Amino acid sequence: MTAFWYGVVCYLVFFATFLYAVGFIGNFGVPKSIDSGPQLPIFQAFTINLALLGLFAVQHSVMARPWFKSAWTRIVPVPVERSTYVLLSSLALILMFWKWQPMGGVIWNVANASGRLTLNILFAVGWLTVLAATFLINHFDLFGLRQVWLYLRGRPYTQLEFRTPGLYRYVRHPLYVGWLLVFWSAPVMTIAHLVFAIATTAYILIAIQFEERDLVRFHAEYAEYRRQVPMILPIGSKQPAQSKLRSA
Repeated sequence: MTAFWYGVVCYLVFFATFLYAVGFIGNFGVPKSIDSGPQLPIFQAFTINLALLGLFAVQHSVMARPWFKSAWTRIVPVPVERSTYVLLSSLALILMFWKWQPMGGVIWNVANASGRLTLNILFAVGWLTVLAATFLINHFDLFGLRQVWLYLRGRPYTQLEFRTPGLYRYVRHPLYVGWLLVFWSAPVMTIAHLVFAIATTAYILIAIQFEERDLVRFHAEYAEYRRQVPMILPIGSKQPAQSKLRSA
């Protein structure tokens, strides 16, 4: 029972962090956003922001690797490993939201009403794509709830099957497509937002390489899936109708 409620709390922390991120990146409805707060000298702010982004990137990527999980589960019980990963990722994001430094300066400011509306719609579509992509591959497994629920019921954990539902038939990483829409669909692009967008985009492109290397190792079908389906842009997909994918 303790493991189950621990998993629930970790999930609630994640979901609250997810909701806050909408306002943080979109610059609305939250006490501290990507462009709010007092400004430090630009080099100092830039250094702090890069350190915060780097901390999240290292935590989020290293803890997802199989070799780390193998060592980590000697300390953390296997049923709560995923929930603990989700909790630590959320805490890294909360730290970034708290300590992020605005940097001033405007790269672009879309004054046209139609242009602003289009970018705001793309921003919303990005968030919906992120959420939808998690449910397509099993949202509750991805965020640790399925693991603790099975443990509560006394049932062994089983890996999800390798499949390509919905958006995964057109691009290999619709989750990352959603994030890229979120990061870049800004009617007002400040220096701080641009640093955030560039750094997170670079992280996504690097993380995909590690993630796909693991997927090829654990799922023989993934090599053919990678050959048939584009990574980010849905151009030139040749995905067979019956192919299957399970995302890591």
